[in-house]
Amino acid sequence: MILYALRCEQGHAFESWFQSSSAFDSQLRRKLVACPVCDSIKVEKAIMAPRIVSKKGRESAAPVPAPVPAPSPEAAPGAQPLMLAQERELRAKLKDLRDHIVKNADNVGERFPSEARKMHYGEIEHRPIYGEASPDEARALIEEGVEVSPLPVLPEDRN
Repeated sequence: MILYALRCEQGHAFESWFQSSSAFDSQLRRKLVACPVCDSIKVEKAIMAPRIVSKKGRESAAPVPAPVPAPSPEAAPGAQPLMLAQERELRAKLKDLRDHIVKNADNVGERFPSEARKMHYGEIEHRPIYGEASPDEARALIEEGVEVSPLPVLPEDRN
């Protein structure tokens, strides 16, 4: 899963999760990506810094502030509770995704980079795994073409 910061032609900033970069491109071409504020389908990726989570959920890079939607003068009076409901639903889905991965994959801990490489190069059988990688290790894996994604980190995980 990948989280993109997006911006519509009206300047509204928002975020959305996609299965992969190609899934985003495909959905954009099919006009399935729309601004939640104005429903514009003229959407593009906004500039964002990568966030890589390493051991014990610590973030190695400085936290990136979430984009703030531009104020909408025509927003309906009940719009805020709807966004809260959507946010709760998204968090629940992310928690379900993470719980599914933890339940159905092997935790290889600090061996993650080496195990992922072995699978990528056909040295061992492919299987679902998760574990820990430093930001440099994660970057190196991505540069080698090894498909890796961070587990979703939710606000309640940081407490």
